[in-house]
Amino acid sequence: MTKYIFVTGGVVSSVGKGITVASIGALLKSRGLSVYVQKIDPYLNVDPGMMSPYQHGEVFVTQDGAETDLDVGNYERFIDTELSAESDITSGQVYSAVIARERRGDFVGGTIQVIPHVTDEVKAGFKKLSTKPGADVILVEVGGTVGDIECQPYLEAIRQMRKDAGRDNVLYIHVTLLPYIGSTKELKTKPSQHSVNELRRLGIQPDIIVCRADYPISDSIRDKISLFCDVERQAVIPMTTVSSVYEVPLVLENEGMGDLVVNRLGLIGLTPDLSNWREIASYNRNDNLRVKVAVVGKYVELEDAYYSVRESLYHAGMKNNRKIEISWIQSEALVNENAVESALRYAQGIIIPGGFGPRGIEGMIKAARYARLNRIPYLGLSLGMQVMIIEFARFVLNSDEVNSTEFNSATPHPVIDLPADSNSTGGKDNTMRLGNYLCHLKPNTWAARVYGGNVSEITERHRNRYEFNNLYRQQLAEAGLVFSGLSPDGRLVEICELPDHPWMVGCQFHPEFISRPNRPHPLFTGLISIAKDVLREGSQPSLPLAS
Repeated sequence: MTKYIFVTGGVVSSVGKGITVASIGALLKSRGLSVYVQKIDPYLNVDPGMMSPYQHGEVFVTQDGAETDLDVGNYERFIDTELSAESDITSGQVYSAVIARERRGDFVGGTIQVIPHVTDEVKAGFKKLSTKPGADVILVEVGGTVGDIECQPYLEAIRQMRKDAGRDNVLYIHVTLLPYIGSTKELKTKPSQHSVNELRRLGIQPDIIVCRADYPISDSIRDKISLFCDVERQAVIPMTTVSSVYEVPLVLENEGMGDLVVNRLGLIGLTPDLSNWREIASYNRNDNLRVKVAVVGKYVELEDAYYSVRESLYHAGMKNNRKIEISWIQSEALVNENAVESALRYAQGIIIPGGFGPRGIEGMIKAARYARLNRIPYLGLSLGMQVMIIEFARFVLNSDEVNSTEFNSATPHPVIDLPADSNSTGGKDNTMRLGNYLCHLKPNTWAARVYGGNVSEITERHRNRYEFNNLYRQQLAEAGLVFSGLSPDGRLVEICELPDHPWMVGCQFHPEFISRPNRPHPLFTGLISIAKDVLREGSQPSLPLAS
């Protein structure tokens, strides 16, 4: 029977539940178990697709086109499994479904209430994942913290699951913060005690407590939490801050989390294979030479807006035996050539990531021009490819009026535009390409080489509305732009590149969504493999200088 693990958080948000859940998933998968992971977001939005990145960070897209929380990206990276729309539950989805059923008459005139109707809908979401092929364990993270009003229906639902699925098939894990008081130089357990007491008041007794802290957690603190929170001492798991999130699975395993979970769920006799994680952790401890990469975007004040881009760069660094040093450049600040030079003079590589809307676009175009003229390796992701095309077309057509109709609907040279068959009045769902799409590669191009030479077809994830305008394809091709990746029908440009440049590549899709620490994405690996040998002011050479 499928086992369920429910993970809640206490004291404060952003305490590390997502990475903890992802790491537990990695430990279970290392033991040969099939794991599916689910995130509960209690907000009333149907999904984060329409939310500002400043509000909620990156929107992660699954293979079937669901716009989800960035934690779903962490789950995929850690357990190396493609998840789906079922892996993200929001209050918007739950209440919409319940109201739709009421309007259809499914409740035959009954009064619709949080219990049982809303909680039953939530539990149906849990159980739906259990029908996945070979689903051994369902891991569920409840967003927010215990005590939040919007979390209460979900906490009631996970309480009921112990009865529905059987007591031996459900495990509760609570992740809580031990704040450090500088004046007394000690970690405090009282907030965690209150958090667990609130959870118990709602009818849930945690089986395991993960204690997050920035300082070492003493045995006496573990004893105290064990006593006051009524859990065994071995079930109080210390989780101190580490230099890389990819060390967390090993830290939890060393603290006994893996064996504790499988034994509590009756999954005994499973031996973990964590060799991949040890290799990854070993890389992160090495003091390798560095590659300086500038990420030029409009949301850089919140790095989580580009979470998968950052992680993909780290993955590519591991593959190239380099540490990645990222400079976050606000594109709005690139108002003139002096500002561009000042911001990018040290960059060995430049990335322009995805985004929507006109703010900061001219700064991105200046950055793309800087990369082209100075032969700095460049990778454009979705919007970044469109910016690369706009910049090149301005050069070819000798006109600063070249643009995308997203940014200037009256541009005389719309090199980027909505597809002719796009329903521009049908709402965002009718104008977006979301999820996996096929792409055919052109032989003897950068794209074909980095994907493996013999590969002619790839699958990549999308999140875009606007596309390259084919009216300009022949003219830009004659000027030197190579369209190295196309949709199977040849209609949509997926990858473009400049062959007379060391590495100037743009892709309409989001390769960052499928990069893994043990399997970096080829486009990021290709960028770093070239950038590591670019000598710039203040950069480290790829090889030690001769004495």
